[in-house]
Amino acid sequence: MPRGFGGGQAWCHGRFRGYGYRLTLSRQAVLDVLNRTSKHLSAEEIYLGVHKIYPHSGLSTVYRTLELLIQLGLVFKFDFGDGRARYELVRKPEAQSYHHHHLVCVNCNRIIDYSDSLEDEKELLKKIEKGLSDKYNFKILKHIVQFHGLCEKCRQKK
Repeated sequence: MPRGFGGGQAWCHGRFRGYGYRLTLSRQAVLDVLNRTSKHLSAEEIYLGVHKIYPHSGLSTVYRTLELLIQLGLVFKFDFGDGRARYELVRKPEAQSYHHHHLVCVNCNRIIDYSDSLEDEKELLKKIEKGLSDKYNFKILKHIVQFHGLCEKCRQKK
């Protein structure tokens, strides 16, 4: 079994069992690769990491595993506009309690997690969500905020 997923393993096992799935070696390997990075990896990048840990796993297995992990609420999937889906491990079992936004550099594709929102920003987002919910009679479960621009390094180069 791949190592490194640590204490978070117990809640993952419970989540898999609760939905009638087993935590197989290849699924554990995908979780392990995502756990070892703070980057937003593509499926191909995850596959390369999984292949080092568990060489019998194929790219199609990684894709199927990622889709299952998304359904189980263990992985977030993002589209940052570069033509490749990116994945990030949910670092807390209660997915709704960990919320962050992204700053995406349109030049170098660097992605910066932004979670240190000011109280005014949080209140503004709550007002926007409430206004949209009321206006369209729509229950908002989550939102994704991405800011696209130039990172500090790319701005200095221009």
